[in-house]
Amino acid sequence: MQIITNGSLVLYKNRPARVVGIGEKLEIELDDGNRAKVRPKDVSLLHPGPMRSLSELVSKSEDVELAWEILTEDPATPHTLAELAELIFGEFTPAAAWAVWQLIQDGLYFRGVPQAVITCTAEAVERERRARQARQAEEQTWIDFLGRLQNSQVRLPEDNRFLREVEDLALGRRSDSRLLRELGRSARPETAHALLLEVGYWGQTTNPYPVRIGLPLTLPTAELPPLADESRLDLTHLPAFAIDDRDNRDPDDAVSLGECRFDSSGKLVGGQLWVHVADAAALVAPGSPADLQARERGATLYLPEGPVPMLPPGIVDLLGMGLQEISPALSFRIEISAVGEILDVLIQPSWVRVQRLSYEDAEGCLGDAPFKDLHVLTQAYQARRENNGALQIDLPEVIIQVTPEEIKIRPVKHLRSRLLVREAMLMAGEAAARFAIQNHISLPFAIQEPPEAKSGQAIMTSGYAHDSLAASFQIRKTVKRSQVSSYPAPHAGVGLESYCRATSPLRRYLDLVTHQQLRSFLKGQPLLGSQEMLERLGTAEAVTSSVTQAEFLSRRHWTLVYLLRQHSWRGLAVLVEKQGLHGKIIIPELALENSINLRQDLPLNSQLELQFQGAYLPDLEAHFQVVA
Repeated sequence: MQIITNGSLVLYKNRPARVVGIGEKLEIELDDGNRAKVRPKDVSLLHPGPMRSLSELVSKSEDVELAWEILTEDPATPHTLAELAELIFGEFTPAAAWAVWQLIQDGLYFRGVPQAVITCTAEAVERERRARQARQAEEQTWIDFLGRLQNSQVRLPEDNRFLREVEDLALGRRSDSRLLRELGRSARPETAHALLLEVGYWGQTTNPYPVRIGLPLTLPTAELPPLADESRLDLTHLPAFAIDDRDNRDPDDAVSLGECRFDSSGKLVGGQLWVHVADAAALVAPGSPADLQARERGATLYLPEGPVPMLPPGIVDLLGMGLQEISPALSFRIEISAVGEILDVLIQPSWVRVQRLSYEDAEGCLGDAPFKDLHVLTQAYQARRENNGALQIDLPEVIIQVTPEEIKIRPVKHLRSRLLVREAMLMAGEAAARFAIQNHISLPFAIQEPPEAKSGQAIMTSGYAHDSLAASFQIRKTVKRSQVSSYPAPHAGVGLESYCRATSPLRRYLDLVTHQQLRSFLKGQPLLGSQEMLERLGTAEAVTSSVTQAEFLSRRHWTLVYLLRQHSWRGLAVLVEKQGLHGKIIIPELALENSINLRQDLPLNSQLELQFQGAYLPDLEAHFQVVA
């Protein structure tokens, strides 16, 4: 065993170093001119020296292959670095030792450590040569691709393989990209998106947001059991109506009018309103495969391209209101007073016969029975909520539909029939919460704190109409985030002391949990414990937040694609916020909010005529110019 002395050549972090001091630690001179003190075990001896300078390590070239061929006669016998230097270079000097170590590091002919160098077999050398040739060819192909890219001459689909890592970055599947590094661009999903558009790998219609956020776009695959033969309340004699948008695919609720009370003058002074909800919990039990898949998804993902359901698609055909001649439901009978107070609640599995109507169809029936009385009851309920401080935020909404042929954007009409359905669903939510409180059932209660008083006061004294777009925009900014809790508390936004979302179990997971708990209670089965409920609340809140974000970004994406296809779009906008000559506008016909530069100071709620100037899809930026 050789001893390290002053002037020895050693290996430190795979680089050459010269020992210049011996002590408890070695002082070494590095090949960059710096010095360091290291432990003896941190270095490996290459040559005992003495060596005056690292500049002695000049390159040496000899017939390495001849030496390798000699040693392959006995490849199993290890050799020392010194023996290899003598064979290849005819001497063992510091320069020869370093040259041999570089051969070992290269790994084509020899591998190992200074004290035990292994000779590679002929088969191993041939494999390595082929691998190196393949890498060299691939590197040349990469260089050729970069040249084409920089000259805007990318060949698709031939060059797709070089762009897939960029696509993975754009879709959130990885966090870096060799290509973007080579181009000196940042490793951001938006930058990757821009490059893919630039070279034509993606088109404008590629919507990356659901995948980037991590949401599944495949259909749920869990198998569903058959509908159990159980006792149900027969309500098929009661006219029931599922009222929704004309193109709705998953009707999960319907309304009926029950017995009503009238005074001597014939005025309606209260009655029964029935809300029938698709009985999803009859097929999706807690902890079942379908329940677990729904929990992971949180909600149906509604994209302009089409929905991605939370539950297996077949469940809608079985349970959707009005999709079968007779539908199984969980029905809520709500006794309501003339002033909108809920007096009594009955919840019961049922059979219902449902007629499907669009909002437009229902609007034309509001003067006729039973819609006239349904409208009166729901108006009374709305008035009560408003008296309790319910927030009124009236901002434009649109329905965006994307087909291979076109993008349709259709404004949502302000119809009384929409308000009727909204109030009936809120009523069912309050009824479910009251029923749960009375019977000590843990549910995912929706709660919301009221806006800060100073925020509300600022809006009330701002000088513009309280029912205007600017007022609604400002009120929305003051609203605190709605939360879910296993314990009831007021929901300021809807003006209710207790509330639980209960009317969309086919498309919202926490609505399904509500139905599972109510059904278990009605059948005398064990309920979810507080810990199980908390786990579901935590999981669902995180996922539904992602669903909401994906829906918002997807809608904006398709709105910008729509504008890019219009080229010379012009339309009206309303100024809803301003700071100097910089403002925010809402374009009602698109339900699009955007920043704008103003030519002059204008009052809030001013109407502006805009000309579309262009859009940058990767950052979802739209640019408009005020033309009038």
